[in-house]
Amino acid sequence: MSGAPAPDTLGSVGEVEALKRIFPRLPSATTAIVGPGDDCAVVAAPDGRFVVTTDTMIHGPDFRLAWSTPHDLGWKAAVTNLSDVAAMGAVPTGLVVAIAAPPGTPVVTLEGIADGLRDACASLSPGTGVVGGDLSVSNTLMIAVTAFGDLGGRSPVLRSGARPGDRVAVAGDLGLAGAGIALLFARGQRAQTGSETGSETGSAASAERSEGSPADAQDQSRGRTPDAALARELRRTHAAVVEAQLAPVSPLGAGPAAADAGATAMLDVSDGLVLDGGRIAEASGCSLEFFHEAIEREAEALRELDGSIGGEAVDFVLCGGEDHALLATFPAGCGVPHGFRVVGVVRERAEGHPLVTVGGRAYARPGGWDPFDDWNGAAG
Repeated sequence: MSGAPAPDTLGSVGEVEALKRIFPRLPSATTAIVGPGDDCAVVAAPDGRFVVTTDTMIHGPDFRLAWSTPHDLGWKAAVTNLSDVAAMGAVPTGLVVAIAAPPGTPVVTLEGIADGLRDACASLSPGTGVVGGDLSVSNTLMIAVTAFGDLGGRSPVLRSGARPGDRVAVAGDLGLAGAGIALLFARGQRAQTGSETGSETGSAASAERSEGSPADAQDQSRGRTPDAALARELRRTHAAVVEAQLAPVSPLGAGPAAADAGATAMLDVSDGLVLDGGRIAEASGCSLEFFHEAIEREAEALRELDGSIGGEAVDFVLCGGEDHALLATFPAGCGVPHGFRVVGVVRERAEGHPLVTVGGRAYARPGGWDPFDDWNGAAG
């Protein structure tokens, strides 16, 4: 009996053929003067300056192939960088994408990542495109994105500009992504039974395992492994929080709007409200106080989106991370632009006073996302 033909893999077709299939799927940048195909891209910088940021996603600490589709990975890789550009008050213009993958990775997986990059740009930042990149092999899947942005004549909004009396405001969701990853770790895994009869779908996951993925070995040593079927079910029954984790949406337009409205400091909330708020406070030499009532409202909104979330909603709002909301401070006499809601105030910081307080008190669980902590192990 003859089965279905084996899918083309990165190892079987090689770099040149793989890139031929990927390039047509990638979005074009309206600012690109010379796009992919030469040793460097040439991108217009109308402002005379550009902002640049980079972020790396690695299988294990940053994503699990059993839970994320290739499209998810491309989408999230784009959003995590686009939101950083927006947090400077800039408009994203171009991405450079480098992917390293096991030789057994199906080419359709790389095409799916390209589709995710394209769709994220088209949906959230029209005109932003991929202007270049690199493709290589490694023992585990890695996606590295560098993003560029145009300030459009604005001054960049730094973390260091907050002043006592400024209002603290946020645009975008809080707590959803943190609740999503907690749910996936709590219920999106199956117990090991001594044999690998798992339901991970797609040859990409198999390729990761055949290459001895450290993430798989870590999970199996704990007696559990990510389960694709369970993750798909959670995505259906808890769509708001799981989608926010696997394919986040960031309010990119709120960044330039905040800059135009006079924002004194801003950043992308990728590591949790308390941890990221502390970064503004430290850089600005002040303290951020989140209003108890405002945080309770955020927690209640999270509970309304997912009825399974109870008392832990406040922790997700303050410490969940990966929502890619925008946190900004505005002078007291400055109007807060559409899309932002006030959640606190900037205070003077006395010697020994915490960087961040909630209702005037230090939060008992500062937490936040840190890939260098064994957070996955604790959650799993």
